[in-house]
Amino acid sequence: MREVVNALLYIASSSGAWRMLPKCFAPVSTVRRSFYVWPNTGLFESINTVLVMNLREIERREAHSSAGVIDNQSVKTTESGGICGYDAGKKIKDRQRYSLTDTCGFVVFIIVHAADIQEPDGAVDVLKAARFRFPWLRHVFADGGVVYPERLPWQAAERPATS
Repeated sequence: MREVVNALLYIASSSGAWRMLPKCFAPVSTVRRSFYVWPNTGLFESINTVLVMNLREIERREAHSSAGVIDNQSVKTTESGGICGYDAGKKIKDRQRYSLTDTCGFVVFIIVHAADIQEPDGAVDVLKAARFRFPWLRHVFADGGVVYPERLPWQAAERPATS
């Protein structure tokens, strides 16, 4: 499994194609199969959570961050197929990434939407999805485009109960 993880890290850092994977790693078919199966099992999310907690402790901070920062970015993609939309404000046709990071800048949660979804609606989706995995987040900072005043009552009502 370590060879598979190393191969995935190599592909991610080099932006290389599957066929360009050097022979020193696991076979391409094994790496590709793991890449497509592991997200469905929640393995990547679990690894990310553990890594973020460990990195926060290295930074001499609490393992669980109580604050985060949410933002989005419209991006073009070279992939064919998949979700797609048009962001009229930024004049980009393709996708939007919504990311939630902790105050150290470590990525906590990411969702990719079609670019035609408005910023507040995408932010709501991120907060809904992240609140179950990260119930300790109590404060989320955002720019003016992400949070409208009419969203604030929803956010207060949707906050998970603390024990």
